[in-house]
Amino acid sequence: MILKPVALITGASSGIGETFARALAARGYDLILIARREDRLRALAAQLSGIHTEVIAADLTTESGLEAAEHAIRNCLRLELLVNNAGFGTLGRFWTADLHGQSGMHQLHVMATMRLTHAALNCMVERGQGGIINVSSVAAFGQSEGNVSYCATKAWMNSFTEGLDLELRGIQSNVKVQALCPGFTMSEFHDTLGVDRKNIPRFLWMQPETIVAASLQGLERGKVIVIPGLIYKIGAAVMNGLPHSLKRRIGKPWGKDKRV
Repeated sequence: MILKPVALITGASSGIGETFARALAARGYDLILIARREDRLRALAAQLSGIHTEVIAADLTTESGLEAAEHAIRNCLRLELLVNNAGFGTLGRFWTADLHGQSGMHQLHVMATMRLTHAALNCMVERGQGGIINVSSVAAFGQSEGNVSYCATKAWMNSFTEGLDLELRGIQSNVKVQALCPGFTMSEFHDTLGVDRKNIPRFLWMQPETIVAASLQGLERGKVIVIPGLIYKIGAAVMNGLPHSLKRRIGKPWGKDKRV
């Protein structure tokens, strides 16, 4: 009996996370799916045939949730891929935003990503194989009013991933890491956030299937920063090179905070 590789995906109940689950199941991975909404996870698991799927209902902004995810990683001897996808955004200037939401965002994007990656690499580096995808955002390459913590935490994810790649290459490890940086995605993320799609040009919206395909292809090729879509590649390069004085003219104020 051939044992299948396992992929653990956080934020797997919808959007990019759910799409990763379907794509990896089609590639023959067994799955460990983590999210807060257990009903959504079980509904997804029931649709995935021919593989074994484990469901873990956990809030990764809490210590108990993080410990449950770390335990799953450390006890999975066949773990080949970790997708740190769980995340949320807020709208509103930092000092008027709910502090609990801001703290939770840093906990989820930074601390959860760091701790789950640490747990996974302990196993992967020793075996000399595996991969980690940290789902970041094109927001990592700039700043805008109303999104300070979101942009900052996603920028941290990119820097963290690049640093890990340097260390892994330094020991000539076969383990791969990637920061996936999508733009506007047709998912629940922006809907729950309260962004009216009509205010965003249609050509900027991408399908999650396209984003996941670009990510998995990029991982196979060893690309550390993956930005799906030519328009976003150009935009990220431009934003990354703009002086702060010019970025100050581009920022846009948003409305009230909304968590997804």
